Amino acid sequence: MNRQIPNIITCCNLISGCIATGAAFYGQYQWAVLMILIGATFDFFDGLTARFLGVSSPIGKELDSLADVVTFGVAPSSILFYLFHEVHCPEMLMPCSKFLPYTAFLMAAFSAVRLAKFNLDTRQSTQFIGLPTPANALFWGSLVLGQHAFLTSLRFNAVFLFLFMLLFCFLLVAEIPMLALKFKTFSWRDNKVKYIFLLGALPCFLFGYSSFAAIILWYILLSLLSNKLADKEGVAASSL
Repeated sequence: MNRQIPNIITCCNLISGCIATGAAFYGQYQWAVLMILIGATFDFFDGLTARFLGVSSPIGKELDSLADVVTFGVAPSSILFYLFHEVHCPEMLMPCSKFLPYTAFLMAAFSAVRLAKFNLDTRQSTQFIGLPTPANALFWGSLVLGQHAFLTSLRFNAVFLFLFMLLFCFLLVAEIPMLALKFKTFSWRDNKVKYIFLLGALPCFLFGYSSFAAIILWYILLSLLSNKLADKEGVAASSL
């Protein structure tokens, strides 16, 4: 029975993703985002529980990826699918306006590729390569929930939404190292970038429903900045 407990928790993640997807198709953004958050919680605890119980299985790893594809791939794509029906569509795109919402599911495909790469990439034991799917899902859920009035106003349109979505699809599979909040020690020297991220994330909660979107943007910017500084330090060290 102990061996099945982590799988049961993973299935709870999967069910949460299914409910989030169903809610998104009805435009119930609050319910969809809440279920994505609950799914992310289950996703955190299934691995933690498996390590605590000292159990692991190949089926658990596969099940975890399948659940994540639904909760962090299909569910945010469904949110975007409904949003595409609400955003202003420029006149030049009116002939294809009925088909444009279906492009939202590109994000589900890129999320699946991202998860497959994560399962095979040994480099991601200490850091992420590309934007993690939970971060991407929480970004879109929080953004749509907090900035719905702006996104559906005449100041925004379907072209911007499509291009912004493509940017995040790229970030999911890009060969860009991203910060992983894994602490081996708690010293400032070994974890200064992580502590800077946590400190910088605190003011983001002032953005209300958009808090997670702001935190994820801060996460991406800090990861890019730390990579650039690391490259400069590497060049300087090699020139000595």
